Amino acid sequence: MRIALLPLIFVATAALAARAAEDPAASHYQQLCANCHGPALEGGKGPNLLGKLQHGDETSELARAIREGFPSNGMPAAGRQLGDADLAALVVYLRETRAHRVVPGPAAPLDPAHVYHGAKHDFRIEPVVQDGLQVPWSFDWLPDGRILLTERAGRLQIIRDGQLLPEPVADIPKVIERGEGGLMAVRVAPDYATSGWIYLTFSDPGEPEHAMTKIVRGKLDGNRFTNLQVIFSLPQAKYPEGFVLFGSRIEFDRGYLYFTVGERGQTGDAQNLQVPNGKVHRVWPDGSVPPDNPFAHTPGACGSIWSFGHRNPQGLAIDPVTHQIWEAEHGPRGGDELNFIQAGHNYGWPAITYGINYDGTPVSARTEAPGMEQPARYWTPSIAASQVAFYTGDKFPAWKGSLFLGSLAMQKLFRFEVQDGRVVQEELLFEHLGRVRDIRTGPDGYLYLALEQIGAASGWLVRLVPAEKSPEDR
Repeated sequence: MRIALLPLIFVATAALAARAAEDPAASHYQQLCANCHGPALEGGKGPNLLGKLQHGDETSELARAIREGFPSNGMPAAGRQLGDADLAALVVYLRETRAHRVVPGPAAPLDPAHVYHGAKHDFRIEPVVQDGLQVPWSFDWLPDGRILLTERAGRLQIIRDGQLLPEPVADIPKVIERGEGGLMAVRVAPDYATSGWIYLTFSDPGEPEHAMTKIVRGKLDGNRFTNLQVIFSLPQAKYPEGFVLFGSRIEFDRGYLYFTVGERGQTGDAQNLQVPNGKVHRVWPDGSVPPDNPFAHTPGACGSIWSFGHRNPQGLAIDPVTHQIWEAEHGPRGGDELNFIQAGHNYGWPAITYGINYDGTPVSARTEAPGMEQPARYWTPSIAASQVAFYTGDKFPAWKGSLFLGSLAMQKLFRFEVQDGRVVQEELLFEHLGRVRDIRTGPDGYLYLALEQIGAASGWLVRLVPAEKSPEDR
């Protein structure tokens, strides 16, 4: 694999890490900023700091941004952690680093001949769509082989025979793309051949500076999204302020629709059964609540709740053989989790966590407590855990039944073997090829990924295909 300027980013990262060991300002950047903006200012969850800055590059503008933050977009205020002298030094550090910046690329074409060596399969990575995608968030197949793909900016695209059609689907609901919000998951109903339903999740705008996760379904009429029905929403008066932690994955199993909602920046709501935030939910496909849900008859509770105590669940997978549910979620600074989900169970956030706040202050003094589940796997520092998916194809026989997990910040793809709610084997398949937004087994049996390219305008839809072992490995 060859990525333009990627070695330069690695060199810059190593140099900045070494500088942080002896430069207090560089150390403050690594502690307070790098988790979102990248160790070399190259961007990640937050925008890169190497190009034009939305709120200005003057000393006073940078100081104000650091001191006050932009909480609605997920950037905390760092004023309490930095004295005046440290703040001034951090501003100088940013201005110096920007002056000597190396701006990340657009990415070079994939090399489909490059062979990656795995524990059970060797594979190559082939481009399916390599141009014209911006933050591809989710994708799924129609029965005729066309691919529906969401872009966070609010476009539902159609890919036919490997080609992105010229126009996106019209009449998609209005979304607000800000912070972590936008158009997110798309899923084609399992009974699409008879029902025609397509499900979308997105950040729905409310009053200024407010938004909330919303789920709708509709049908394709030519190139239009029609017959819109709301599956999950809140009254706009209850929309939280800010644009972070939307969650927003959906999956089907045995006639039910499961979906996730993030805590939306309202720390503590994940423990409150009266609000949907910070939960995994189960409903019928029309949005109605099954009567055997764990809290369906609890006074005041949201009857759709299946599990609670989640911070920002951006991954959801259901094993088609065992029907066991797995979820992946973002912690704050550390404490990303992979969880085995059971009905009615409490997964702890924020009462227990392996992470801390972005500003370095503690979230909780506890990592475990009675009545609260432990993660099957957690990561500190954060990898920004994204989608999880079970491989169900036949092109990689030794991977069948494996659980795959993507990472945004660390740009990694993991393969897990799971048994009885535990991870029994773990393998890192690749890293530094892009932020892994979605993972699915294709109708052709290959493993497909949506990759977001850091610092570039384009994203990729790719697939993993088997490769013969190299001669030296035979």
